[in-house]
Amino acid sequence: MLLYGTTPPRPGTSDDALQAIAGKLAARLRDVPVDGIVVYDIQDESGRTQRARPFPFTGTVDPRSYSRVLASRTKRTTITYKCVGNLDERAWVGWLDETAREYGAGCLSIVGRPTSGVRYPLSLSHAIQLAASHEAGFTVGGVVIAERHAEARSESQRLIAKSSDGCSYFVSQTVYSPNATERLLADYLHDCRAAGVQPRRVVLTFAPAGRAKTIAFLKWLGVSIPRETESAILSAASPLTRSIEICRDNLHRILGHDYVRSIPLGVNVESVSINRDEIDASVDLFRALDGVVREYWATRG
Repeated sequence: MLLYGTTPPRPGTSDDALQAIAGKLAARLRDVPVDGIVVYDIQDESGRTQRARPFPFTGTVDPRSYSRVLASRTKRTTITYKCVGNLDERAWVGWLDETAREYGAGCLSIVGRPTSGVRYPLSLSHAIQLAASHEAGFTVGGVVIAERHAEARSESQRLIAKSSDGCSYFVSQTVYSPNATERLLADYLHDCRAAGVQPRRVVLTFAPAGRAKTIAFLKWLGVSIPRETESAILSAASPLTRSIEICRDNLHRILGHDYVRSIPLGVNVESVSINRDEIDASVDLFRALDGVVREYWATRG
């Protein structure tokens, strides 16, 4: 499964401008084998960390609107992210009803709140259960963050619990530290076998980064980027080319384990930048990672 992740345009974007933006993305992806498009639900997240946000938060148009337009323009399935936020059960069910009735979004990726330690009116677990059991028949997914996998808080067990709630796939946070992902996938397979359940699909996300500010933003979002990796990118003659090479090598590493035979995987390439060269590089990265996947299957028949 090969996905491409994108952010909806800024709030106030007219319908004509929305169509034009979607058309440009469709043209950019026309010659690459994209199976689906991920549309993110961007949140402020300032309560998650004390560090200043590298880029100001501006919000976006409703991700469901952009998903609907992209599905029409690209003829590809879209996966619409939704942050549960402060919704209670009644409001959440209303949102699901509206999504099915007015937007036709069949695939949802449900995420929790960026601020921990706060009591909310609707738990993430119950929100997933309500979406998975909705009469619209949504395909429901969640988020996986390898960096938070530890003995004290097993991300592997969280995946199993979310699967029990109704998640059939998981999309990872951006990968720049393959060690954490390798460890999580190995433990996830072990824990699934111990529990007698089948592993769900895990889609691994990668993103190009050619500027110090882009790397700072990824780190602010919680992405683990080793110091030597950051230095290798920023000191390179072509930082974007180097970041693509690093992402390609990381995927090679992740695929070099036996768990690949048992856990269905996927790749998602996202662009977290508004800079044209980094957006273009996301398509170059998609091609590079598609090549890694093809090479993997070619050598294994």
